[in-house]
Amino acid sequence: MKTRKLGVNGPEVGCIGYGAMSFSDMYGPTNEAESHAILNTCREHGITHIDSANIYGMGKSENAIGTYLKANPLARQDFLIATKATITRNLDGNRCFDNSPEHLEAELDKSLQRLGVECVDLFYAHRRDPRFTPEETAENLGLLVKKGKTRAIGLSEVSPSTLRRAFKAYPIAAVQSEYSLSTRAPDLGLVQTCAELGVALVAFSPVGRSLLTDNPIPRERIPGLPFLANNPRFIEPNLTENLRISSGFCALAAQMNTSAAALAIAWLLTRGDHVIPIPGTRSTDHLQQCVAGADLVLSASDLAQIEAVLPVGWAHGDRYSSEQWNGPERYC
Repeated sequence: MKTRKLGVNGPEVGCIGYGAMSFSDMYGPTNEAESHAILNTCREHGITHIDSANIYGMGKSENAIGTYLKANPLARQDFLIATKATITRNLDGNRCFDNSPEHLEAELDKSLQRLGVECVDLFYAHRRDPRFTPEETAENLGLLVKKGKTRAIGLSEVSPSTLRRAFKAYPIAAVQSEYSLSTRAPDLGLVQTCAELGVALVAFSPVGRSLLTDNPIPRERIPGLPFLANNPRFIEPNLTENLRISSGFCALAAQMNTSAAALAIAWLLTRGDHVIPIPGTRSTDHLQQCVAGADLVLSASDLAQIEAVLPVGWAHGDRYSSEQWNGPERYC
């Protein structure tokens, strides 16, 4: 697999990574054996960047990675592991964010224990805590580099202006953001700012939470998936419209002799050499479809056809509900 740099001075990683939220039960039940099969597939295909977080299944995702590394000690040298912290609960049980150095270090220590490693390769502030300036958050994360607990730091779901301010205080290796043919907001400044600063843009949900695949999550399953059940794009009448429009993309992929997932990944890879999609899936077959996107070479004509079937703004409904928007920064 082709490689890309994880930050201007960072290591080379596969141009496609893996989003290990799927090792939790976010999109349906899974187990350790299925997660280990995914990690085997990653190794077979050169996927080296594995992305997790402390809240994915409340440690379930990190535990699955940790047991895999314990059973396969040589895998640690194959994988660059990222995790995140910040999202927590206050004394009233309400969701909140904590970018304090004490919280970040305590949560990273727990992650290191679950992962069974002494140091991760990348540690993100999962959300911006408004009590801290971007500069302070970057400095708090940087302390963990100095202590040898992470090799690099990142930010998630932040605006270009927050990135610029944080970067001046401490080098930011990566910014994580939802980015796909159905979520184009990063094109309005974040893609460009990351390129200018030499920051990797790690694109999560690159196949639109299944809308950009040949087999979208069946509508009868959606009520049983709390996140999607409350997500505007998966609520009627938006869902029917989104499936209708994305079916044209699936047809285009078939004409190009590839899968919709592969074509969606290939499109993202054209957005800049610093963009690294991290699809997440419980299926090794689906992961291999995503991997195939790394080998697709899209011409100007191909890109024009994609834009014709999925023009900017095609998706019906916001990418988050009002509750889900608690934390991510809007900048356009």
